[in-house]
Amino acid sequence: MRVKPVQLKKSNELVKDYVNLDHTILSYFDYEPFNVDKARLNDLKERTFQREKLVNVLHTMNRYWGASDETLRQIERLEDKNSVVVIGGQQAGLLTGPLYTLNKIISLLILAKNKEDELNVPVIPVFWIAGEDHDYDEINHIHAKRSNHQKLYKHKSPQQLFLKQSITSVQIDHGKMMEWIQQAFHDLQETTYTKDLYETITTCLKNAETYVDFFARLIFAIFPTEGLVLIDSGNPEIRQMERDVFKQLITNQQKISEAVYETVQVLHQKGYDLSLEVEKDDAHLFYHDENNERILLKRDAARRIGKNEEVELSTEQLLHFAENHPEKLSNNVVTRPIMQEVLFPTLAFLGGDGEISYWSALKKAFRAFDSNLKMPPVLPRLSFTYVTNRIEKLLKETVLDPKYVLDHGVDTVRMNWLLSQQSPPIETLFNETKQQMEQIHLPLRQLAQSVSTDLEEEAQKNLRFIQKHLAHLQQKTKKKLAEKYEQKLAHYDEIGISLKPNQLLQERVWSPLPFFNEYGIDFLHVLLEVQSISFNSNHYLVYLD
Repeated sequence: MRVKPVQLKKSNELVKDYVNLDHTILSYFDYEPFNVDKARLNDLKERTFQREKLVNVLHTMNRYWGASDETLRQIERLEDKNSVVVIGGQQAGLLTGPLYTLNKIISLLILAKNKEDELNVPVIPVFWIAGEDHDYDEINHIHAKRSNHQKLYKHKSPQQLFLKQSITSVQIDHGKMMEWIQQAFHDLQETTYTKDLYETITTCLKNAETYVDFFARLIFAIFPTEGLVLIDSGNPEIRQMERDVFKQLITNQQKISEAVYETVQVLHQKGYDLSLEVEKDDAHLFYHDENNERILLKRDAARRIGKNEEVELSTEQLLHFAENHPEKLSNNVVTRPIMQEVLFPTLAFLGGDGEISYWSALKKAFRAFDSNLKMPPVLPRLSFTYVTNRIEKLLKETVLDPKYVLDHGVDTVRMNWLLSQQSPPIETLFNETKQQMEQIHLPLRQLAQSVSTDLEEEAQKNLRFIQKHLAHLQQKTKKKLAEKYEQKLAHYDEIGISLKPNQLLQERVWSPLPFFNEYGIDFLHVLLEVQSISFNSNHYLVYLD
């Protein structure tokens, strides 16, 4: 394995300014992104946490998912009042979801090890499974490619949901999921790893009741001994620990909502585009009805009403639920970071560009919840693109720089190569012909103009007719040329679909399944041992040998 750092163009201006330590945006955070040091430890020492309860809940949860002794030992270390966590999370996607889920976990494991060595305190890597989320359409598929096809398709689970239930409560239809897995493997070429990989995944499925269970068991199969700790945010026992936080969120809800709304408006005025849409009357909490359907609440005077008026609750009713039935409530994107901060002694939060973007709006919300509560340091997670032997070979054949592909894709360079295969090039030849045709046709237009206005219009129409037929001939020529060089163009397409699918980074689209099938699950363990990986580089190319 070879790992090469590359600096990619950042499309998100806010994140670009943040990592470049621009004070315009740094003022919206409590810590600089790469300054996770003893100052943060000292801040955490001023606070108390439900360490014993948290250890008991995490121990039960992780043991149920088949966690290793190393994970259980890490959980027990949380009882140490000096211990801290580095934390990040994602939804419970099928087969882990896109590659960036695993890249987040790798980031957590590397950062935890580095900071424990540096600060000489226990640092535990925690992955927050967003089980309370209800967007089933975001997790019920992977993108896959059939043999000899250069297009991705969405391989979607046949199981349907008709209610907006938290994913943690959704029971898996094992029969349909098994068929889905078999189809996913049907699209793969068999290798020496295929059989074991299939058995690992199907065993995880057989032992799972819900999508969160399936996800968690597979994560532990991929990272069996690294000491990763998982938490399901939708777990009922976690809800019991959150009752006092919910009450405080409800009591301070108006201040929190207004703080976030005002910050978002100011950031927009500064030219930043946030991945966060808020209104002043947002309650930033969900209510779970008798069908366990998740209803987003909004504030209306002393009431909280469903976004579509499905439910109406008084502040007293919400406080009653928080105290006696906290499982009836859950967080949204604004209140989840606060809940996470109260539950865990967080040394740092690791997130992607979108997460960093919306966290920039939360500093005042933390203060509105508790005037002494600081946001944790927010670090950009590590980002990787995995380059297979096949793709590395094609990059050399086409003389393509992988960084160029990640920044720009292959469409332009592919077309330029195709058009250069004729001498003179097609574009040059047709452009020259069009210009010459206009010059040849000019005396005819001048003659028509001298005769009558009607005839001049006919002459202009005649020129457009000729130009239209030239354009048609140009397109037909390109098509025939593409057929002539079909195999070579397929190489460009293969590079594009591997490294920049749908004009996105590989990690945002590809499932890890084909990489595990070709290289085995252990290739990620090798990556964890690479000493040169730093959080100061915004992307890495990982060449899989």
